[in-house]
Amino acid sequence: MSTRERDRAQVRRAARKAAPPSATLKHLHISARKLRALKPLIVGKPVSDALAQLAFIPRATALPLRKLIDSAVANADNRGGYDLDQLFVKLVKIDQGPEMRRYLSRSMGRAYPFNKHSAHITVVLDQKKVQD
Repeated sequence: MSTRERDRAQVRRAARKAAPPSATLKHLHISARKLRALKPLIVGKPVSDALAQLAFIPRATALPLRKLIDSAVANADNRGGYDLDQLFVKLVKIDQGPEMRRYLSRSMGRAYPFNKHSAHITVVLDQKKVQD
């Protein structure tokens, strides 16, 4: 490894350490449109409130979001330096993932195309600033 590559790797490592705790879920087999409906319910809320809100929503999209927030909290705990009671959901980024193209057999030898959607989700947490 050259000196320039080593320096760039050190800069990347330092930036990753300075970044707030987060968790990412890719290739979730639920459309991004269905997930975006729950985004306003959890962004900006404390982690405990967001998890309680998602626990009582009767939608299939709530469970992966709960698990992802739990994973981000575990990442913050492992990294250290964070008060878990002061964490709140800073950002929820929901992007469209790749589509699987499938065909449905119909009468008279026809085939109707349809897409199976997927999504990528990123949850970023942050710690509330304590005012003296």
